[in-house]
Amino acid sequence: MTRSPDKVPDSNSPKHTENPFLEGLKTIALSAVLALGIRTFVAEARYIPSGSMLPTLQIDDKLIVDKVSYRFNAPQRGDIVVFIPPDEAAGICLGYNPPLNHNALEASPTTTPAPSANPKPKDAFIKRVIGLPGDVVEIKRGEVFVNNQLLKESYIEDAPHYSLQPVKVPEGRYFVLGDNRNNSCDSHYWGFVTRDNIIGRAIVRFWPPNRVGDLEQHPTYVPNQQGLNYGS
Repeated sequence: MTRSPDKVPDSNSPKHTENPFLEGLKTIALSAVLALGIRTFVAEARYIPSGSMLPTLQIDDKLIVDKVSYRFNAPQRGDIVVFIPPDEAAGICLGYNPPLNHNALEASPTTTPAPSANPKPKDAFIKRVIGLPGDVVEIKRGEVFVNNQLLKESYIEDAPHYSLQPVKVPEGRYFVLGDNRNNSCDSHYWGFVTRDNIIGRAIVRFWPPNRVGDLEQHPTYVPNQQGLNYGS
């Protein structure tokens, strides 16, 4: 029984080819969908527009923000987080409204200030987590105390020139400060960040090339150094 040879396509036969313009559009569309999916659910790049996180982060530094890990684990003290600030932060940070009264906030920590006519913040903020839900934060004599224990922070620009009476962080919220303590509009001005408003954790700097690296710097407690005694 003879076996017919495999057929070879005739080089002169017509081929089905797609319009190069349509192929290009499909490639661009697919790339856009993949990029949007990654940016929405996995990670995204951010740049630093101000000096509020000096010396850790400098103006125009570019970072990768991890948007996945907080779906499985809660933010930890020392994490650098990107978040949507509360509405009242716009008026306070731009000088329209006075800072919140933290003593009043401590007395009624779940109260949200009434919305004002001031514009909402247009951009996400980036700060360092200092107080976790249930923590009591106090700032005095240029030092930060959490739960009556002094935090040792090697990453800050200068010691804070302000004080903060003991304030308890409500459940589901976080107390955040900029590393440039005296030039940062943060929780000591406008209050707490809700867990739902946290976009993700800054994990690595990829620009400029001479300072590429991870951003893992966490505070430690100093033994036998305590703040005032107060109830929690």
